[in-house]
Amino acid sequence: MTPDEAAALIRPDDIVGMGLGPANPHALLSAMSRRTDWTNLTIGGALVLGLFDLFTHPNVHYRCGFFGPAERYFKSAGGDVQLVPAGFRQFAPILERMAPRVMVVQATPPDYRGFVNLSLHHGATFDALRKAGRDPQRLLIVECTPHLPHTRALDGYPNEIHVDEIDVLVESDEHPVALPEEPRSEVDERIAAIAATFIPDNATLQTGIGGVPNIVAETLASRENGAFGVHSEMFTDGLWKLHQAGKVRNQSKGMFDGVSVTTFALGSAGLYEWLDGNEEVAFGPVHVVNDPTIIGENRNFISINGAISVDLYGQVVADSVAGRQISGVGGHEDFVAGAELALDDVSLICLPSTIELHGVLTSRIVGQLPLGSVVATPRHHTAVVVTEFGAADLRGATVRERAQRLSAIAHPQFRDELLATADTLDR
Repeated sequence: MTPDEAAALIRPDDIVGMGLGPANPHALLSAMSRRTDWTNLTIGGALVLGLFDLFTHPNVHYRCGFFGPAERYFKSAGGDVQLVPAGFRQFAPILERMAPRVMVVQATPPDYRGFVNLSLHHGATFDALRKAGRDPQRLLIVECTPHLPHTRALDGYPNEIHVDEIDVLVESDEHPVALPEEPRSEVDERIAAIAATFIPDNATLQTGIGGVPNIVAETLASRENGAFGVHSEMFTDGLWKLHQAGKVRNQSKGMFDGVSVTTFALGSAGLYEWLDGNEEVAFGPVHVVNDPTIIGENRNFISINGAISVDLYGQVVADSVAGRQISGVGGHEDFVAGAELALDDVSLICLPSTIELHGVLTSRIVGQLPLGSVVATPRHHTAVVVTEFGAADLRGATVRERAQRLSAIAHPQFRDELLATADTLDR
């Protein structure tokens, strides 16, 4: 069908489910945006990668597991966009409880065997897609575009669906969304250089979303030695460049040796071209890729993630500011927790020491979190915090020692005040 013909099959009062970001069927969402007859449409998803009028329609309700720029825009424009707090592994049971009649996804065109490939996203929706396709009371719409790369599945976890299980195929000419290259600062470079000192040459790596984790991977790519492994929720440009530099071997991970493991990819057009037909990267479901016990089976596992702020207890705020949703938990806590299960593992929380708010320099290492802050990672999971002024290793430290070490890597302008607060803790 055409996108408009497929969109017409969705009832004005209906429930639609879709996967995160790279799974979004953009031609279908555009066609749904051209309809104005919605009476009570509920959409479950996360991290939409485009701007669609659909999400600002007064009778459309978007239940979202992870905010990005689009969600923030839809909400500011008056759309009913509501966060469903959850980690990425919880998306599947949440979607099942939501019971969407319609599931939608984008994929490659069918191959000679009649299978479409889910390409850049395995995530939490594979089983939900197949259940919808097999149920005569439900609807599975697959938007196919030739511009998506054909990706390898992790052994035992297929990322293909046969046309016999699909109700509607939509042909489109959409290209996968390419992220613009993030500008880097001297502060970012210093943070990445400090973080890299914690990473041995045979480490297994996870890099989160954002500039600093990418820069860390690029820093490792320019290092003389290195035979890294990759086990990462998101496959990024930084990990692609590490592969291109010949620094990824995947020989000594101890878990899924031989391939870089991920559940979705998001980056540049060059990354997508490189992934097409590439046997070095395997896409698996999030309940496997993000399982902390599986993560912990990797040798020398290093998790690299960003944050918005950290208090002197080591509590990490990573997805909201003063109660305003910025992103989401995703796999942040899974990988931080998975990296604490062995002596040779470590999680790195990387952030600049300050941010300028309304023209005022403000510390991102704080004595106490402001009212309304939402903790993404509790203090007992936080291992090493890195700013441009150094690294605070919190492993095995007391409450007061943690506070003192965090104060020491704050901006000098705030250090004395934080150290004074540190001395009052745990009395």
